[in-house]
Amino acid sequence: MSAAGSTEAAGRVAGRVAIIGGGPAGLMAATVLAEAGARVELFDAMPSVGRKFLLAGRGGLNLTHSEPLADFLQHYGDRAPVVRRWLEHFSPGDLRLWAAGLGIETFVGSSGRVFPVQFKASPLLRAWLRRLDGLGVSFHARHRWIGFDDAGKALVRGPDCVSRPVAADAVILALGGASWPRLGSDGGWTGILEARGIAVRPLRPANCGFDVAWEPGFIARHEGEPLKNLALSFDGRTVRGELVLTRTGIEGGGVYALSAPLRDAIERDGSACLTIDLRPQLSAEQVRDRLKRPRGSESWSTWLRKSVNLTGPLPGLLRGVAGTDAGPARIAQLVKALPLHLSGIKPIERAISSAGGIDLDELDDDLMLRRLPGVFAAGEMLDWEAPTGGYLLQACFGSGVAAARGVLAKLRQETLHQPPGA
Repeated sequence: MSAAGSTEAAGRVAGRVAIIGGGPAGLMAATVLAEAGARVELFDAMPSVGRKFLLAGRGGLNLTHSEPLADFLQHYGDRAPVVRRWLEHFSPGDLRLWAAGLGIETFVGSSGRVFPVQFKASPLLRAWLRRLDGLGVSFHARHRWIGFDDAGKALVRGPDCVSRPVAADAVILALGGASWPRLGSDGGWTGILEARGIAVRPLRPANCGFDVAWEPGFIARHEGEPLKNLALSFDGRTVRGELVLTRTGIEGGGVYALSAPLRDAIERDGSACLTIDLRPQLSAEQVRDRLKRPRGSESWSTWLRKSVNLTGPLPGLLRGVAGTDAGPARIAQLVKALPLHLSGIKPIERAISSAGGIDLDELDDDLMLRRLPGVFAAGEMLDWEAPTGGYLLQACFGSGVAAARGVLAKLRQETLHQPPGA
């Protein structure tokens, strides 16, 4: 299946489209447009496209998730109605078919997440770029978007430091948010759009880590170690996952799944308390019964390991809260609900993604900016966020398809209204 989906049925189009940004949203928009016959030029400030996409695949490229769409959409919070429109035209199933069309087979992991069989981003990106090259897409590396000229044309500055207008019938902005700025998404576009009267919500870290004031001896022994098979809870929500101990705090998939409410609480209150169930597979009663086992001459760590299978950093983490005089009842309580005080948020430069961006009220249903007719936007530039697990990438892909379909609708409408012989 092509990325354009059913757009081919509406006929091919003529027109020139400029895409600013070569991440997943921009590349997907280029695919849809080029397959429909548009002449596409893609501009990116970096020496090559897809750099953040490649970073996302370093630990195994999680493209999407296999769960039912109703469950899938819950991960977008109050933005779910908007994201639903994107996914109706490019669903998780469509994404897998599109990858297969590039020669990239995918599989569903035990968690329901969808990965390429190669588990890497680079083979998919290479196949994708070959396809785009075959479709006639022109790439312009080291070209930074710097705004619009007096005639409303997009301005780009090339490696020769000369600014030039881009001749195009429509423009798609897909510049990303502000995480990992060294890979190209530095958020520098916000001021350009705000100067045009477009509301942009502040860019904030998402899928991020948090600060913890560790006891120096504890973190010196355990820095970098993962804590697996946990249940993490905050503000009435519980997720199963893992976290990783860093020198100054915590990272990891379980943490990222709760990062939005944790971030909001810290911004509001100055701190937040994450609750960790160290043994979610055991009931509270089972933990209490197992901790009735006499400790005798065993060390704290040995007793916890033999009683409830707490190993690695977990005994030390528990000791840091319980102290050395806590009885079995108190320890059992903490095994099931260990509080971890978070004192700060890791900076956006180290976050996997960012929240905030163009206020969705500034866009019509085709993702065109109401104040800038002919200019569309997609991807992390828009004010939505999602956890890792396939939800983030799927919405980036889907918004790229949605913006491209909006451009195609505009081009076709303009063709219909052209006078005879034009």
